[in-house]
Amino acid sequence: MNHQNNTEIGETKVLEPLTVDSVYRLWSKTYNTQGKPDWSHLLPYYDQSIIFQDSIQSIEGIEAFLAMCQRLAKRCQSLNMELKNVMKKDNIIMMEWIMTMSFKKYPETPLYGSTRLTLNDQGMIIEQRDYYDLWGDIFNNISRFNRIYRKFMSKKFG
Repeated sequence: MNHQNNTEIGETKVLEPLTVDSVYRLWSKTYNTQGKPDWSHLLPYYDQSIIFQDSIQSIEGIEAFLAMCQRLAKRCQSLNMELKNVMKKDNIIMMEWIMTMSFKKYPETPLYGSTRLTLNDQGMIIEQRDYYDLWGDIFNNISRFNRIYRKFMSKKFG
């Protein structure tokens, strides 16, 4: 893999540090106009012991993380992400985003969420936690069911 602004030392590549600017640049290259994501330029930033968690799963290790990324890409006809805000403080990077997905029989669905990346002492991503309302955002595009879901959530959770 060739990384812009990275330096090769022997056979080891030194990655540019994850900053607000590099996160905007790297993550916007992930989702292309053809709709299929390519994470290959991001994977070197993930520690082998990555812990990933979102509202439906929790996985550990780079192999399980890569398999999850491949399943997501395979399931979607298209997948795009727009970063709205990126902030960094110490070893924590927060990203606010809109991910637009389309599945075989359903229209494009925007998911609104955020991601917290935790960096280890070497600047690698050791933990990623994604926050979003998967069902609420998906159900918004299914007529009649969206009202039932919102009514249920309001009644049960306030």
